[in-house]
Amino acid sequence: MLLEVENIRAGYGTSQVLFDVSFAVGEGEVVTLLGRNGMGKTTTVRVLSGLLRAGAGHVRFAGERIEAMAPHRIARLGIGLVPEGRHIFPNLTVRENLLMAQANPRGVREPWTYDRVIDFFPRLGARAANGGGQLSGGEQQMLAIGRALMTNPRLLVLDEATEGLAPVIRDEIWARLKTLRGEGLSMLIIDKEIEVLAEFADRHYAIEKGEVVWRGDSHALMADAAAREKFMGV
Repeated sequence: MLLEVENIRAGYGTSQVLFDVSFAVGEGEVVTLLGRNGMGKTTTVRVLSGLLRAGAGHVRFAGERIEAMAPHRIARLGIGLVPEGRHIFPNLTVRENLLMAQANPRGVREPWTYDRVIDFFPRLGARAANGGGQLSGGEQQMLAIGRALMTNPRLLVLDEATEGLAPVIRDEIWARLKTLRGEGLSMLIIDKEIEVLAEFADRHYAIEKGEVVWRGDSHALMADAAAREKFMGV
């Protein structure tokens, strides 16, 4: 497995949020974390990216323990994060937002470059000289994804991939993520668009109150209406 999360416990101060969370993502797989708001999905992502230290458990990426690593070291290993809220730099242009993230620490033969990202998201090319704060929400999300791709990740982690976006923009982003899946990029996706995720994700994990309460493939997910209603509210 490319990513192995084993019995992670984590929280903030005296408040424990995650209770023995375990899941895995294989090379070339798309895996989802599902669940209602406040159930621990973003906290899980923060642990994976090194922004929050786990109180117990292990995280292995490409066979290496990373749960105690600094965020920049985890990023260099190949985890690219598209965070909830996007967190682009509003005072930098689209071009500057992308170029500041450019890295190829693993020496990928055909790396993501500025031109490749612009070809992938043509809307960004038309806005290259605009500040990040001048973009629409959908354009900002494309920029956040493009910025993560500029690090040439082995695993792309998307926290709320399309939340709050217009339907036409959501469709465009899903199409681009399906393209990435076709190119063999591993992804861990958090989103509420269950039917779309079921079309191209390999496996799904539902989190409720900091625990994994359901797991299965897309066929099992779509066949289990009770689980979708109980744990995901859809």
